[in-house]
Amino acid sequence: MKILLLAPHPFYQERGTPIAVDMLLRVLDRDGHQVDVVTFHEGRERNYNNVAIHRIKPWINVKNIRPGFSFKKLYCDMFLMSSAFGLLRRRRYDLIHAVEESAFMALLFRRIFKTPFVYDMDSLMSTQLLDRFPMLSFATRPMAWMESLPIKRAKLVAPMCDDLADEVGRYRDRGIVLIKDVSLVKADDDSEQGDDLRQELQITDGKIVMYIGNLEPYQGIDLLLSSFKLLCRSSRVVHLVLIGGVWRDIEHYRAYATELGLEGLVYLIGPRPVDHIGHYMKQADLLVSPRIHGTNTPMKIYSYLHSGTPIVATDLATHTQILNHEIAVLAAPEPQAFAEAMAVVLEDAQLRHELGQRAAAYAEREHSYERFIASVRQLYPPVSAHPEGAV
Repeated sequence: MKILLLAPHPFYQERGTPIAVDMLLRVLDRDGHQVDVVTFHEGRERNYNNVAIHRIKPWINVKNIRPGFSFKKLYCDMFLMSSAFGLLRRRRYDLIHAVEESAFMALLFRRIFKTPFVYDMDSLMSTQLLDRFPMLSFATRPMAWMESLPIKRAKLVAPMCDDLADEVGRYRDRGIVLIKDVSLVKADDDSEQGDDLRQELQITDGKIVMYIGNLEPYQGIDLLLSSFKLLCRSSRVVHLVLIGGVWRDIEHYRAYATELGLEGLVYLIGPRPVDHIGHYMKQADLLVSPRIHGTNTPMKIYSYLHSGTPIVATDLATHTQILNHEIAVLAAPEPQAFAEAMAVVLEDAQLRHELGQRAAAYAEREHSYERFIASVRQLYPPVSAHPEGAV
């Protein structure tokens, strides 16, 4: 098939959606599809055989485009739409694969060029906007109506978690292919790629609590630091390591940790290569996900599970559609409850072992890369097996 893929974000970057798009492209590339990708100007190059990357050329070279809604992103979307329009005028495609908000562009292109589209749905955009701008609550119904349009008109919708699939099911009862994210930890990878964190950070005693991911407000880092302060009031020795984030956020939370009296116990060490995360997670005694907003499951959860290190997460739909009390400890999204949950796990070696073993087995069974490939092939059968290229 000839596919035009719209990726309205920096590509490639080592964070959720760009990682998922790269995984998708590698399957499509291997299966013989011809793919043109229109994406933002920021990002590292990736090498494929049958995939061409077309980067936008904005008049003003904006930088550091963050996840979620922003005016920088909206500005770049205009250029992405223009670039995609130009490709559609010059070339004929079997299908448009639209990620995130580019589904609205694909909806327009469908009307102009009669090209069907797949809606790759990573989140509810209306929920993201309301979380970021609560003053827009008066427009909840109009936003939900707008969001339903590409869901109804897409040839297929590919939500990335069960909660999103349920939302899609409100508007259509067919053409829904669930493509869940998968672990980025290789089950047979016993290498030690990455640093020894205890040596690097000069941690000589105590246990390590670890968070991996961006430091956006919806991730609940304020909740995590407040909870960690309560945890540290006991006599136990414990350290908190946060991996990821942009430097502006890192400096903000370093200052906040100092304000809370946690200097020397909280380490914000910035981004590290995705290939190293398995090694880092194995050095932790506990992994945490304090996310407080959204319903889509964070990609890191699948790697957390696969690592075999126990997990404490907020007891919200963003986690509970994957996690349960057999494979994680779930806590209310408030400091005291989250601190108590961390304490329970840190003080019980047997519980840590059992949670880790069950979680790793579950991830290997339900969220392997092979499962991801099978899901993608429900959307796009390999060209060799389907020469007509029908979806």
